[in-house]
Amino acid sequence: MKFLIVGLGSIGRRHLRNLLALGERDIVLCRTHRATLPDDELAGFPVETDLQTALGLDLDAVIITNPTSLHLDAAIPAAKAGCHILMEKPVSHSLDRLDELEAALQSGGGQMLVGFQFRFHPTLQKTAQLLKESAIGRALSFRVQYDEYLPNCHPWEDYRQGYAARSELGGGVILTFSHPLDYLHWIFGDVDALWAITRRLSELELSVEDTAEIGLSFTSEAIGSLHLGYNQQPPAHWLEVVGTQGTLRWDNTDGLLRVYRAEKGSWEEFHPPAGFERNTMYLDEMRHFLAVVRGEDQPVCSLNDGRMVQALVMAAYSSSRQGVLVRLRK
Repeated sequence: MKFLIVGLGSIGRRHLRNLLALGERDIVLCRTHRATLPDDELAGFPVETDLQTALGLDLDAVIITNPTSLHLDAAIPAAKAGCHILMEKPVSHSLDRLDELEAALQSGGGQMLVGFQFRFHPTLQKTAQLLKESAIGRALSFRVQYDEYLPNCHPWEDYRQGYAARSELGGGVILTFSHPLDYLHWIFGDVDALWAITRRLSELELSVEDTAEIGLSFTSEAIGSLHLGYNQQPPAHWLEVVGTQGTLRWDNTDGLLRVYRAEKGSWEEFHPPAGFERNTMYLDEMRHFLAVVRGEDQPVCSLNDGRMVQALVMAAYSSSRQGVLVRLRK
């Protein structure tokens, strides 16, 4: 299979390394040469600077890892060319042109996987399974905290130059840390309504919000809140769910899932498999994408899933701007 990687920042290079680890070697790089990282690991791979030229190389799949606001400029032509696509989250910085992307996928015949890698976290998968099985009864409420000091996210580069800090590249904490919006939708289903407050509170040099508080009401009647930030040291990323018959707590720091079942009156612990580390999620995501390209599987996180997250993001911005509750379903 032949792959094109569009964008060679840190996540593009991670996908490159994982393709190599999984035995793929026919890889072309499409880049602007604006990356701030050294080029050592890119040596030896063919490079194209023009996307249309690259798309004429009889590709099977395109991996899109350029800045968020530029995703669709690469994805739509790739879809029209019939390529399968792995696109980093979020799908874009707005809802504009997503219909065009969907039409391009339909006409080209390719599949799209959106790169929300927490779908591949083993204990978060266990969390979804236990909630589906009503292990703590009916889910009533939840709380998510996802806050990480932005300069420490990519310590090898100036955070002020990265897309996460810049509005013109599709930055901001809601777009950059949109993972919980995806996995909450995956776990609880459709969102009925939300409210949000967004602020730039820190002393970081940003042109985007660094803090957001979002309340969500699901059609399942579960309600809860999500805190996103570029500020917390040490970082925190956890989920707590309260049910009619117990409580569930998942923590990304160590991957530990703890479940309290009222009938037992005690906590049960679920640990990630031995050897699990952060890149394991990305490797499993890439294995899944390879299966999609071979026609052996359907994307677990499709364009429709990505569109739903984008709708929630835009609703959050609208709610904060207008100071109102936004209803997503009639």
